[in-house]
Amino acid sequence: MTTLYLVRHGENDRIVKGILAGTAAGVHLNARGVQQADQVAYRLKEKPIRTVYTSPLERAVETAAPLAQARHLQPIILPELRDGEVGDWTGRKVRALSKLKAWQHLQADPTTFRFPGGESIVELQARLVRAFEHILAAHGEQEMLAVVFHADPIKLVIAHFLGMPLNAFQRLNVDCGSISVLMVNGGTTRLAGMNLLPADRVP
Repeated sequence: MTTLYLVRHGENDRIVKGILAGTAAGVHLNARGVQQADQVAYRLKEKPIRTVYTSPLERAVETAAPLAQARHLQPIILPELRDGEVGDWTGRKVRALSKLKAWQHLQADPTTFRFPGGESIVELQARLVRAFEHILAAHGEQEMLAVVFHADPIKLVIAHFLGMPLNAFQRLNVDCGSISVLMVNGGTTRLAGMNLLPADRVP
């Protein structure tokens, strides 16, 4: 059984302002986000995590750093773990986007949605699944691994491993600095915890 700790990066100012960051560079943790990254490291301190993987985006790398440093590990950056390529929506306010028909399409039928000038939800999930197939193939059973990346990507990975319809992935919730836990054994997967926050016990 391989245990995957799926960590959403900490808070940043674009989240506070309701701006869609996508894969934009230069989005760093704010003070609360730094605190959340430290909390993740503290909450997982008793877990014998062997490897820390991270998205290449700064907000994820900065969240992974305290966890990796506590174990004297060098985080492994996987480009496939980056956030969704949202194209023309990059840098726009979610409040304004939510009024568009395209946004309603995204919420109602993500299987047929493509971000304007970006990738489709199907493509996004497919590259994330490839990344996790690579991660699982690189490690033996009984290992514990941490993967630090982004909200929708975490939800899409959980949906895939649980066999959920893609159109249902938006029903899941993943907060900044949260930890979700997947236990994978061949073709069998168990969701041991989701969106765990500091008050929650991490299995």
